[in-house]
Amino acid sequence: MGLVVRMPKKGLTLREAVDAFVSQPDLAPTTERSYRQTLAVVVDALGSEMPIAELEPAGLERLLEQRWGKAAAATWNRQVATLRSFLSYCRRRSWLTEATLEAKRRREHEDRTRSIPALELERLWRRGDVALRDKALWRLLYESAARATEALSLNVEDLDIANKRARIRSKGGAIELIHFQTGSARLLPRLITGRSSGPLFLADRRPAPARAPASVDVDPESGRARLSYRRAEEIFHAATGWTLHQLRHSAITHLAEDNVALPLLMAKSRHASLRSLQRYAHPGPEAVAALTAAHDPARRRR
Repeated sequence: MGLVVRMPKKGLTLREAVDAFVSQPDLAPTTERSYRQTLAVVVDALGSEMPIAELEPAGLERLLEQRWGKAAAATWNRQVATLRSFLSYCRRRSWLTEATLEAKRRREHEDRTRSIPALELERLWRRGDVALRDKALWRLLYESAARATEALSLNVEDLDIANKRARIRSKGGAIELIHFQTGSARLLPRLITGRSSGPLFLADRRPAPARAPASVDVDPESGRARLSYRRAEEIFHAATGWTLHQLRHSAITHLAEDNVALPLLMAKSRHASLRSLQRYAHPGPEAVAALTAAHDPARRRR
């Protein structure tokens, strides 16, 4: 009589759990995209076929430290929040029990020098070594004060170039308008030449078969995928040393320095509260220096 081997019943995999988590109907597109980016790292590191029941918080914490341990506090906190939300989702569905992430949030220190001087931005707009796609993205982010994730989620059909505006889905999921200026209005038509639909900002190459994105994130004609936040950030930082968020920060700061009223600043930036806006609306050091020089008694005597 031969030995009978009882095969274990196939359970839910890590990939299936992640797909269910990021497909929740109440997630805003920007939140979904952020979740996908973080959890793709987890799936790549731990294996897509790993049973979700075998997922251990200690393993996630090791991966968190290896991958984001040296990142800025805001980046670290975003990854921690994503992983905690995922574990909580799995617990609510009884896929995991007693799964708690011990990693602590880090204190985010407010940096009031993060706005980019207007003169530096003017130099950036004149640079001839910047690709059209990247220059159009950077101008759009500054002129509209939009979040980078919002701009990268734009499709060609969302643009209204004649009226210098675009329709975006905001951080909270609402459909809103962002408004841009002549600089973007001149670059965007060149960027979309020959295209009437699909992602506005495209990656340089087609995605590998193993990393095929959702169909809505692929240009139907070229097969190229939507430019990712991570890649856009890498390109901008390599070219300037700044972050994409600093473009939004700078736009709001420069408007505040021009004495734009706070209600208009809130409408432009689409902040939900005055308190959240105020951290951006502080005049920069150049404005304070100009004010000090203008009120210097020695200057008035001359």
